Amino acid sequence: MIEIRRVAPDGTMQAGYFNPRPINVSRAEASIFKEHIKVEVELRDTGYPGSTYTLLYDPNKDALLGYYYQVVQRQNFDVIFVRMVNQ
Repeated sequence: MIEIRRVAPDGTMQAGYFNPRPINVSRAEASIFKEHIKVEVELRDTGYPGSTYTLLYDPNKDALLGYYYQVVQRQNFDVIFVRMVNQ
């Protein structure tokens, strides 16, 4: 789960990552890429030495779609994050 807490005007984000326990987010940024919102999240923690998520927002699905680059295995994995609504 990625928790986006705040996005600054320059695109820097305050974000959390949970799998299921918290994993340190060393960098999180939002930008525009070909008219889509792009989100990049880098993880730096035990077992996560710089692994990254590169995601594009799909408004029709209300989801972030993209890939996860797992540094240790040197592999990309397709991922989808669907918005959770707090009740």
